[in-house]
Amino acid sequence: QRQLVESGGGLVQPGGSLRLSCAASGFSCSIYWMYWVRQAPGKGLEWVSSMNPGGTTTEYADYVKGRFTISRDNDENTIYLQMNSLQSNDTAVYYCANDSTGVTRGQGTKVTVSE
Repeated sequence: QRQLVESGGGLVQPGGSLRLSCAASGFSCSIYWMYWVRQAPGKGLEWVSSMNPGGTTTEYADYVKGRFTISRDNDENTIYLQMNSLQSNDTAVYYCANDSTGVTRGQGTKVTVSE
C-alpha cells in the first residue's frame, strides 16, 4: 500500500530550526519528483518546495527561499525539509507528496512557530 508518513514537526521559537522527514512506503520515491506543501490555519494548501528524482534540481517558493532546504535519500526512500530561520507565518501543517498539488500527500506534521 502506497504511503507517505511525515514527521519532525513541533513547537519552535521564531528564528529556530526544524528538520522534517517524509518516509515513503509501497512505492519508490526515487523515480518521482517529490514535493513539500503546507497548509496554514484557515488557508489553503500552498507549495513550498520540490526536488527532481536525481536530487539535482530543487525549487523553492519565494517565501522560503534561502531558509528551507529540500533533500532526499533514495536508499532510505525518504525526503527531508530542513527549515531554518523559522517565522510565525511558517506555522502550518506540512505535507510531502509526489504531485505538485498535494493530492497524494500524507497525514502531515504540524509546525508551530511561536514565542
